[in-house]
Amino acid sequence: EAEWECKSGEHRQVSLSAELIELDEEPHVVAFVQDITERKENAARIEFLAHHDPLTRLPNRVLFRDRFDLARAWVERTGGKLALMYLDLDHFKNINDTLGHPVGDLLLQEVAQRLSATLRETDTISRQGGDEFLIALTDVQDVEAVGRIAAKVIEALARPIHIEGHELAATLSMGVALWPDDGGDFDTLLQRADTAMYRAKDAGRNTYVFYTGEMNTQALENLKIRSALHWALDQQEFVLHYQPQIDLASGAVIGTEALLRWQRSDGELVPPGRFIPAAEDSGQIVPIGEWVLREACAQAVRWQEAGLPELTMAVNLSAVQFKRGDLVASVTQALEESGLEPGRLELELTESLLIADAEHNLETVRRLKALGLCLSIDDFGTGYSSLAYLRKLPAAELKIDRAFVLDLEESEDARSIAQSIVNMANALNLRVVAEGVETTGQRDILVAMGCNELQGFLFSLPMPAYELERLAHAARRVWNYRS
Repeated sequence: EAEWECKSGEHRQVSLSAELIELDEEPHVVAFVQDITERKENAARIEFLAHHDPLTRLPNRVLFRDRFDLARAWVERTGGKLALMYLDLDHFKNINDTLGHPVGDLLLQEVAQRLSATLRETDTISRQGGDEFLIALTDVQDVEAVGRIAAKVIEALARPIHIEGHELAATLSMGVALWPDDGGDFDTLLQRADTAMYRAKDAGRNTYVFYTGEMNTQALENLKIRSALHWALDQQEFVLHYQPQIDLASGAVIGTEALLRWQRSDGELVPPGRFIPAAEDSGQIVPIGEWVLREACAQAVRWQEAGLPELTMAVNLSAVQFKRGDLVASVTQALEESGLEPGRLELELTESLLIADAEHNLETVRRLKALGLCLSIDDFGTGYSSLAYLRKLPAAELKIDRAFVLDLEESEDARSIAQSIVNMANALNLRVVAEGVETTGQRDILVAMGCNELQGFLFSLPMPAYELERLAHAARRVWNYRS
């Protein structure tokens, strides 16, 4: 095979073959020339696509892994370090959904060009698919050097990107794992860089995070929790505890909040902070939330039949239930199956939940209100919602976030925020509930501010339904904290 230059100056790839033959007793050479340019180009194209991403023309995972192994062999001899960076663009899906995939593809190409321009020729960049990239930094001496390069990458992408008349931002979340500190092989480092990347997203995005051993411990714990959650509902391991809500005007208990607990078969009582995030990430919170609604409504009716005063039953809702479940149908079914009057069910909606996808959620809230329910805005003061938006919500209550209540006695700022919330609620004709009340000092401050209801350890710990019913029958003071 050879390359020939044509008279036109064009270069072509050819295949030559020749054979010595006898013709009329004279030796001759018979030569065959075949133009194989197209075949060679096709073979080169196939070879390139087998090892590169066709959109960005960066190495794919196969080629990246080969280069990583070569780089590792080199630093083993030189005594340096090797860094693996896992990059994920923040909110890239929003660009595809709003501007279309062609614009998204152009953005990915620009990101690839900026990464290539920022890093050294000895470093390797790979697109893993979607909006994920890998970077191998070869022969780095210390963590500080890796941190400086990571900061340069984030800075390079922070500059606006102009595509087809749109000014786009391409921030990223980055996880970093080091060889040999965090793992001795590619797969281990990749998994740990991925773990660190998700920690960067949890930290607010547009940043980088180095892997630590604690992350792996937590990741394994989360994996165990997720796996166990799939069976917990079928095994009837979930229970509800109830915490009374006190009316300050009368001193009477006028409602309870249903709080989810996980009582595992081995006897461990798992607190909500350990399993609720995993349930939301996996989507298990939707069927779990439906069970909570049914059980809480049924328990409220059982208390009425046992002779307890009619209480409002408060149930927390997850943002995932708004997005993935048919929430209105679930609430309607729970009311119909239990026979509970709609006015006795209070749904607690977090402020941040209502702000995200505001118009869609507002419509859902209105449909829930039309059922005759009581709606409460939970954890108020942490979601930065506007007064104009609050006016649109058909809510009846605001719940002051416990973070402000806990600091009331020590912090002037906390008292100012709590008083502002009470004043705003009064202007909107909303009742104010303070949760997390633990001391008499906090109670007295909230009473002076004009709160309507209190809830917290000062009055009662959350308790199983049978215990609350027993105490209610045994001692009137449970139902009136002043007596």
